[in-house]
Formats: sequence, structure tokens, C-alpha cells
Amino acid sequence: MENFAHVIPYEVVDHVTETTEVPPGVALIQAPAIWGVTKGKGVTIAVLDTGCESSHPDLQQQIIGGRNFTDDDGSNPDIFLDYNGHGTHVAGTIAAQQNGIGVVGVAPEASLLIVKVLNRRGSGQYDWIIKGIHYAIEQKADIISMSLGGPNDLPELHAAIKKAVTNNILVVCAAGNEGDGDDSTDEFAFPGRYNEVISVGAINEKRHPTDFTNSHNEIDLVAPGEKILSTYLNGQFATLSGTSMAAPHVSGALALIKGLVNNSFGRELTEPELYAQLIKRTVSLGLSPKFEGNGLVYLTVLEHLSGIFEKESRVLVLSSQ
Repeated sequence: MENFAHVIPYEVVDHVTETTEVPPGVALIQAPAIWGVTKGKGVTIAVLDTGCESSHPDLQQQIIGGRNFTDDDGSNPDIFLDYNGHGTHVAGTIAAQQNGIGVVGVAPEASLLIVKVLNRRGSGQYDWIIKGIHYAIEQKADIISMSLGGPNDLPELHAAIKKAVTNNILVVCAAGNEGDGDDSTDEFAFPGRYNEVISVGAINEKRHPTDFTNSHNEIDLVAPGEKILSTYLNGQFATLSGTSMAAPHVSGALALIKGLVNNSFGRELTEPELYAQLIKRTVSLGLSPKFEGNGLVYLTVLEHLSGIFEKESRVLVLSSQ
């Protein structure tokens, strides 16, 4: 058995020194239409990845702490810097701040807990990931975002994820990039295959499945994952492609949804209730369910601007996870 998990493979399409824009993926899922009500303030997302460039101008105000579980920097737990770029890119898609420079994330006022479980090579022992999940639970994160995976169904990893969900934490995972464009074949990566996680596939700007996205019957929904612009190393920006880039769109969307519905219902919703609220905010793209699950996350499906503050009267349908 291979003892390591890895970042979900991704392609670096382009590097950018300067930019000032709302990335197309953030706009496609309708995040800006929600910002008048919530930008994710008060919600903490634990990013289990290669660390983060905490000095990046678009991220430095968002990071509330972190921990290193890898062999980088002599395994110093207090140094969770990113030497790979993957984690910094994911963090920016989730919560890059709206400061008039660079890019803006889906939930630009959410807090980021950086949990480094993959080293500079984008590789991590399963034990690091399991410890990272337990750390996120201890720190009372609201959401765990994992754009990583491996071929092994490890009971200890599955148990850690179940514990997170039991503690009311939403766990979002990239589906994987081994797809062949054929929905009659299944491509699995763990933890994205686990029923307890929110498994995210990737579409392109034309709302078609990407050539690489995995397809199987545990896909929950899809998000933009091709040519995604976000934060990168050395204070720069980069355009990357992969389901790694799709998952953080959903993590950020959940931060916005959590702010919306908790205000509406006047209480903290449970993990199954929040999952149901996410699925209610999807639109079918007419694809096979093995490609799109419930469809594209689309935050304004239920929130019309004229009634966005009104309490929903509909009875919540609990998740069938």
C-alpha cells in the first residue's frame, strides 16, 4: 500500500504578477450577488493542503493561525509556509480579501486556518492528514477543505472524517483528476469517494465537464475548475486547472450559505441541514449525475434580491449522506 496522499494533480496554465478582478469562477457561482448580505465573516475554513504564503497581500488578513504536520522546516509545527503553491491558490479562491488589488475569493471575510498536511513536493503521509483533521476539529473549524487524495481507502482516515462530521463540520473534497470523459467508467480517489464528504467535480467556463474530472456516483456537485485565477507564491497570482480548484469554490460558498441561513433561521444549523441548503442552491447542467451530481453550485437560486432577508418557510430536507 502506498503510504502517501498527494495534491490532486493540477496544471499551471499561467503566472500573473498583477491583477485586479473578480475571478470568473467566483462570478460564475454568483458569489458577488450575496456579498451585500454576507461575505463569510465569522466562519472558519480549515485548509488542509501544502500550507499558505501568509504574507500574500490578499491573504494576510484572513489567516487566523495554523499548524504544520509535515517534514518541511524540520517538522516545526509553527511554520506552515507554502513552498509548492497549491495551498496558497486554494486559500485565495476560498477567501482572498476584497481590497481593491489582486483577486477576491468566494467568501472574502471568512477566516482561514492553515493546516499543512502536504509538504513542498505536494505529498503527505496519511498520518499527517489524519492529525490535521483532528486539529481542525479541536480548533472548532466550521468547514474543512481538502484538495488532496490518494488511491487508498484507509479506515483511520475515514474515521477522522466521520468524527469531523459528527462535530458539525462540513468536509469538502476534490473528486480527483483521473477522469476519461466517460460516465460509464468510475474513477475514485480518497477521501473524495467517502459518502460523508462533499465531493466536488470540475466544469469549465462553458459549463461542460472538464477533460480530467472524475466521474462516479458519489459526486455531490460541480464548480469551476479550469483556468482558475487565484493567489500564488511570491505575492503573485496564477491560473491553475484541476478539481483542486473546484473544491475551494464550494468551501467558500458554504461559508456564505452558513451566514445566510443561520441569520435566517436564528440558530446554528446542523451539518446535514447545511448540506441540504447547499444542494438546494445548485442548478442542473443536463449532464450525467456521475459528472455533475446535483449540479453547479449557484448561490442565487433561492435568494432573489428583493427577498434575500426573508426567512425561508420551506421545511428543510435532511441530507441523505
